[in-house]
Amino acid sequence: MPPVPRIYLDYNASAPLKPGVKDAVAGALGLVGNPSSVHGHGRAVRRVVEDARARVAALAGVAPTRVVFTAGGTEANNLALRGFPGRRVVVSAVEHDSVLTASPDAVRVPVDGQGVADLAALERILAGGPALVSLMLVNNETGVVQPVAEAARLAHAHGALIHCDAVQAAGRLPLDLGALGVDLLTLSAHKIGGPAGVGALVLAEGVEPEPLLRGGGQERRRRAGTENLLGIAGFGAAAALALEDLAAAGDLAALRDDLERRALAAVPAARVMGAGAPRVGNVACLALPGVPGETQVMALDLAGIAVSAGSACSSGKVKASHVLTAMGADGSLTGSAIRVSLGWASTAEEVERFVAAWTAMARRLMPAGS
Repeated sequence: MPPVPRIYLDYNASAPLKPGVKDAVAGALGLVGNPSSVHGHGRAVRRVVEDARARVAALAGVAPTRVVFTAGGTEANNLALRGFPGRRVVVSAVEHDSVLTASPDAVRVPVDGQGVADLAALERILAGGPALVSLMLVNNETGVVQPVAEAARLAHAHGALIHCDAVQAAGRLPLDLGALGVDLLTLSAHKIGGPAGVGALVLAEGVEPEPLLRGGGQERRRRAGTENLLGIAGFGAAAALALEDLAAAGDLAALRDDLERRALAAVPAARVMGAGAPRVGNVACLALPGVPGETQVMALDLAGIAVSAGSACSSGKVKASHVLTAMGADGSLTGSAIRVSLGWASTAEEVERFVAAWTAMARRLMPAGS
């Protein structure tokens, strides 16, 4: 009998590489040259980079000249937050670790019990002088959508700049830097079926952060270093495919909703975190009171199912989720949640297998009387 196939439900950590992306990377493998060289080989490589830049720009609704390629979302977030010295940094309490650690002294904006940023608190903070605000569009742990456009209006009314980490929104929500009203926006290729190790910071017209990396004149002197040709080629292909993914967002949300309904019906003590707020349709944050998230992840892995306990960027750290803590969840929940994240290859059969394995695990591991 053939082995039962393993199930991957950890798209928010890293999505599987899409076939079209593999083709783009394979095509770039056949090229040689530096994109800064003026000879024919260099010009051929430059065309690949600039074609990818145009595709990423289309995903964000900007001109290609406003896209700065980086080594990933973390670098893009650091460039945004550290690129405007002299401004106070203000971040929401539920931002990704790459934002929180890039500016550890930042003023933190509280969130409500569903994980939505408190805009009244933000406005009070902004009255204190020039600032740079960072508010993610979609939370990586809960899928909660933040009121970024409203926050941008508040920020600009107080003379502040605003950055948006949109890494988990691409391919799941329409993205348009102008419609959001933000000054800087972060993207990452491997969250949308592209290769790891490449991302972008998208800039509004007239917004120019000081570079973190200095050297040559690459990326219009915004980010020194020879461009990552293979990664950028894959990023461009993934960006084009992410626009197509928007058409299937409703189908993915139906899968996620079915997963949550069946899970809560089977285990009434479980909780879906952030369920009372607007969310993207691919994420379920399920908490089992009294059962550590790491224990659940390991048990499900033994059953052939891959999920996460919180952010994958914090893997190996046994601690309560800062996101759930900021939401005011009690101690029985902050360390007992897992994140199930679906994506482009997820199926109803995989959801069915997950619910069966998760239900059996919950009944086995939950404390008596739960």
